[in-house]
Amino acid sequence: MSYTALAVLGVLAALLLDLALLRTRVVTRRVFWTSYAIVLTFQLLTNGWLTGRDIVVYDDAAILGWRLVFAPVEDLLFGFSLVLQTTA
Repeated sequence: MSYTALAVLGVLAALLLDLALLRTRVVTRRVFWTSYAIVLTFQLLTNGWLTGRDIVVYDDAAILGWRLVFAPVEDLLFGFSLVLQTTA
């Protein structure tokens, strides 16, 4: 399974946990999205620094190839999943 597929599954699992299993409905609240924007800013800074300096390297065959601040977009999906699971 590719890094991209795992990232998408992580987001789907987090949404299922929030909306169906725990029924916390965190993603429906404005405060979550405001808080997530702050987390995302620091995630982009950290990921950009780590991948831009080749401290962390990704196999191009395992990712989509789209990058944001040097990091693959899949990292944003994993980050969202982790924040949502922890908050829920």
